Amino acid sequence: MTIPVVQGVAVDSPQPYQSYGHQQTQHQQQQAPLYPQATAPQEEYGTGASNFLDGKIYTPQELQEVRQSPKKQFQDVFWAVLFWMHLAGIIGFCVMNLATGNGAQAQGGLQLGDILFVSGVCGLVALGLSTVSLQLMQSMPEAMVQYALIFSCLLNLVMAFFAFVAGNIVVAGFGLLAFAISCCYAYAVWHRIPYAAVNLKIALTGVKANMGLTFVAFIFMALGFGWSILWFMGLGNSLDGSSLVVVFFLFLSYYWTHEVLKNTMHVTSAGVIGTWWFAPAEANRFWAPALSDSLFRAVTYSFGSICLGSLLVAIIRSLRALEHYTRENEDFAIVRCVIQCILSCIESIIEYMNRWAYVYVGLYGFNYIEAGRNVITLFQNKGWSSIIADDLASNVLLMISIGIGVATGLVGMLIGWSDPNLFSALGFQNGSGPGFLVGFLVGFLFASVYLGVVDSAITTVIVCYAEAPAEFQMNHPELAAELAEAWAKAWPGLMG
Repeated sequence: MTIPVVQGVAVDSPQPYQSYGHQQTQHQQQQAPLYPQATAPQEEYGTGASNFLDGKIYTPQELQEVRQSPKKQFQDVFWAVLFWMHLAGIIGFCVMNLATGNGAQAQGGLQLGDILFVSGVCGLVALGLSTVSLQLMQSMPEAMVQYALIFSCLLNLVMAFFAFVAGNIVVAGFGLLAFAISCCYAYAVWHRIPYAAVNLKIALTGVKANMGLTFVAFIFMALGFGWSILWFMGLGNSLDGSSLVVVFFLFLSYYWTHEVLKNTMHVTSAGVIGTWWFAPAEANRFWAPALSDSLFRAVTYSFGSICLGSLLVAIIRSLRALEHYTRENEDFAIVRCVIQCILSCIESIIEYMNRWAYVYVGLYGFNYIEAGRNVITLFQNKGWSSIIADDLASNVLLMISIGIGVATGLVGMLIGWSDPNLFSALGFQNGSGPGFLVGFLVGFLFASVYLGVVDSAITTVIVCYAEAPAEFQMNHPELAAELAEAWAKAWPGLMG
């Protein structure tokens, strides 16, 4: 009995596999084993530069060999070193500013304890609602996708309405145009909802089998929250009077670190869900071996690839922040025009590539360029370019995150109403408004982090189904049957 290997999960055949019993034995009697016995992985250390320039396209047979005998190889090392050097420098600068009193200081005797209390209550409510939402999505995935599609249309209409009330006719016109386009899109893709619903159900099944992923996600969220506080307190005053170059690099540091944290979680989730797809016995409990292995690889061997892709997105985010920073200064009109042109050309390309490339980073440990080229080549060869453009399942997560944000916002508003002096240090005589804002932001953030794991799982499921549907049929026959039926209805002209 042999098992496939994803990202270095090379172990002896575990006892739980015997539970598949007769069905799996019959399957293997009809054909040769898909994966020969994995050998112990060999330790290798890449230079980073040669890997970055290589960008090799792997054949299906070579991908099988990577799964059989994964290599422990540090990828894109230069970018990992650059990230750690930048982070050490920024943290040192922040600490020095705070020690000398040059950092941003709290103004007006801010009642931080009361605000943290509101945030804590709203966070607990968001956590409970997010947990309930997982069960809700699993019990009625098709209806949730339908609601999300309708919600996205109505959201554009609501935005147009508020723009019209505010007297901004141009924005209201664009909102109505977006509403009309979204309605046409909903009509065109409505028959694909069952396929998106099954993808969502499969992703939720994989996540619920590995709930430790959500625990890791909240650890990364806490790190991101701490980084934001340190950056704003340590560098807040450095933005005033600084040159545009200095401001840009300060923004770049902020966004790069946040992107690294987010994408490390994405790569970890891809490795775990990939293992659940190929070797479910290694990914079937709260803290399974797949989670430890995937997390370790994400923060070591694949960390350079994560830093590289994150840097590309961070540059876009920093340019956008810089454009906003100079918006009120007419002297920088040309700079803003150049920034807008750059963003329009590269933003969608980089974000699109990152989402799929990091799945291959998590599955195989490829460097960033190899991962991007191979996953896009996979979809092109399968004729799936239009399929991966449909993001119906992810719309559900956005809808739920907004809904949870509104619910926790109401909780925050209630707390603020009960104590009018709660936000008085900030100049608010009525605590309801700021209470709602704090509650909404906390709830939306918690829900986005919690459900972001599901989004990563959806992306991984699509990649794995394109690459290895037979393995899914062998390991998860009931889910595979549902997916095949939904696929035939949504894409009758393509084979899964």
